[in-house]
Amino acid sequence: MRISIVTLFEEYFDSPLRVSLVGKAVDEGHITIDFHDPRDHSVGVHRQVDDAPFGGGAGMVMMPEPLARTLEPLVSSHRVMFTPSGTPLTQATLDRFVEIDHLTLVCGRYEGVDQRILDHFIDEEISLGDYVLLGGEVAAAAVVEGIARLLPGVIGNPASTESESFRDGLLEEPVYTRPSEFRGWSVPDVLVSGDHGRIAAWRSEQRRLRTAERRPDLLGDE
Repeated sequence: MRISIVTLFEEYFDSPLRVSLVGKAVDEGHITIDFHDPRDHSVGVHRQVDDAPFGGGAGMVMMPEPLARTLEPLVSSHRVMFTPSGTPLTQATLDRFVEIDHLTLVCGRYEGVDQRILDHFIDEEISLGDYVLLGGEVAAAAVVEGIARLLPGVIGNPASTESESFRDGLLEEPVYTRPSEFRGWSVPDVLVSGDHGRIAAWRSEQRRLRTAERRPDLLGDE
């Protein structure tokens, strides 16, 4: 899979793309990542990419020409822009993205980008949540990590992604490991019973209970 990242700050990704399973995915060729800086298509010695908004207002807006020139060579990819008004990022979104051969992630900055870029050069707008950050780099890193762990050969046991949070619309059940007793707190008896049927039933019940308590919105009208 190829991911192109459009950003003014490529150095932001120096560490996130080198560590843990993301670094493994890159090193082993499961995923290819390339960067594109709109400043390379700016005009003038100052490599300007932003200007004041028409109609007045605080802050600066990313100019359309540098972004358009950056995105035109990537026209065959699926181009995603991170904006506060985009569709919330979900596991289902990542499951869909991992099936795309070439994905372009566009990181905005300042007060946003000229609307004409969104109208004519972007296929989809995505939001990381109901808050505002300095730019889209955090969101892009989250998407890269979310995709990398789904690629075949990256995670040692692929089954570990099949029953985690948001699969089947539920949160993951509580998990425990050794020792079975820690500072007077014990692991639920069912998990050390050896009865796989009871364990499966307990996990299913816990997923539903936890979802009902913490994220009832995921259950809909149930």
